[in-house]
Amino acid sequence: MTEGLVVSDIKAGYGPRPVLQGLSLPVPKGRITAIVGANACGKSTLLRTMSRLLAPAAGQVLLDGKSVHRMPPRELARQMGLLPQAPLAPDGITVLDLVSRGRHPHHGILSRWSAADDEAVAEALEATGTADLAERAVDELSGGQRQRVWIAVALAQQTGLLLLDEPTTFLDIAHQIEVLDLLTDLNRQRGATIVMVLHDLNLAARYADTLVALLAGRVHAAGPPEEVLTEAMVEAVFGLPCRTLTDPVSGRPMMLPIGRHGRK
Repeated sequence: MTEGLVVSDIKAGYGPRPVLQGLSLPVPKGRITAIVGANACGKSTLLRTMSRLLAPAAGQVLLDGKSVHRMPPRELARQMGLLPQAPLAPDGITVLDLVSRGRHPHHGILSRWSAADDEAVAEALEATGTADLAERAVDELSGGQRQRVWIAVALAQQTGLLLLDEPTTFLDIAHQIEVLDLLTDLNRQRGATIVMVLHDLNLAARYADTLVALLAGRVHAAGPPEEVLTEAMVEAVFGLPCRTLTDPVSGRPMMLPIGRHGRK
């Protein structure tokens, strides 16, 4: 049996022409994978297909050898947490109530809320810096605060696999680093497999073990950041000339974009 998450020859999209064009991708178990690419290249479509929010027209997504599209929803939710783009919360719900919903996959018809559930929710709130917001209504929060609350919902599930679609959206740079540090802690301390879509190539290269660059619904390059984040890749995938050098903080590659202005 194949362990971990494996995408095999997927074709998927929203109309007659698929966005993903026969895409295959093994996701390294217990590692951090960042998916990058230009707008409309298929990043979110790939994450939606991985999480069974979108059924593929062909191919399959396997989790430990089982098709995610055939697994019972509760079983999948115990193993995979998801932070989609622009999630919606019920009107008037409090932060505590919303984060508590992350525990629902662990409850059957007759099971009751337990001390372990309280602990999981408290840990998720503390880890995301949202404990002081627990009694606030979610719709009263700023965009950055809501994003951290939704990450707390995913953390409360306590799954071994987390899929996050642009988890740093709406966050200032300090909170972006906090979130990425938090995800790295989960990976290193709990062995969680993290798959995230990111727009910032330099942050993706700094935090990911594997970088996946998509181009027109296919994998253009995948591997360690040192091999993937190159001037040729950025030119091919983004149509952007750049220079790459070594990040003095992380020792990973980083890129400097070259525009029409701002040169010496």
